[in-house]
Amino acid sequence: MEARGTAGPLAGDGGTASAPTPSDVDLLHAHVAGDRDAFAELFHRHRDRLWAVALRTLGDREEAADALQDALLSAHRAADRFRGDSAVTTWLHRIVVNACLDRIRRRQAHPTVPLPDGVRDAEGGTGAVEPAAPAPDHDTALVVRQALATLPAEQRAALVLVDVQGYPVAEVARILGVAEGTVKSRCARGRARLATVLGHLRPGPGTGSAPAGDPVRAGGNVPTVTRGNPEAPGGVRSGSGRSRRDTNQEDS
Repeated sequence: MEARGTAGPLAGDGGTASAPTPSDVDLLHAHVAGDRDAFAELFHRHRDRLWAVALRTLGDREEAADALQDALLSAHRAADRFRGDSAVTTWLHRIVVNACLDRIRRRQAHPTVPLPDGVRDAEGGTGAVEPAAPAPDHDTALVVRQALATLPAEQRAALVLVDVQGYPVAEVARILGVAEGTVKSRCARGRARLATVLGHLRPGPGTGSAPAGDPVRAGGNVPTVTRGNPEAPGGVRSGSGRSRRDTNQEDS
């Protein structure tokens, strides 16, 4: 009688069984358990999308890099408080957006004269390699970014996530920690303000027009980095990523 042995590799795989790719949740749990490399792998997996959100929200590369670093440090320290009520990416995005909004508020309270976008002081440069940036700006995209910078912080964050990055309203609501109706209201108010500033960018009759009421896309040439995550995560609850705003307060 043939002896019954342990299951071996499946036929046709060359005798090599590849390890499954760990999920985001697996990596986060491994980090909490003491794996020194798990959080770095999680960050590198999502760095481009997080960087794009930070850059487009703040409009300044140095500020965006600092905000992203602050956010990742917060996420690193608060990983044990992640309860799995949402996708890890939603949790990370929320922490990044909050870090950006904090910087916007501090900048408004203590205004300075920033260097042009992408320019760093020769002695103050970090020399670190930045995450992959969105596609190079065109003149029109620069105008749109400057117009976005004039919006209130909450409206800007909502428009960047919905109109520029292409995230669904439901996911943006989870990222920002507000109701879907609040996201729609912020986007509508922001678009109305941008329509006044960017009206001259709308194409004329017969040249092909952007979707009605969408001055961000009408501005054109604003490249998107992602169309969003395929998951449909639930609400985000994180100590470091907790919303710092009254979710029922409308923008002025």
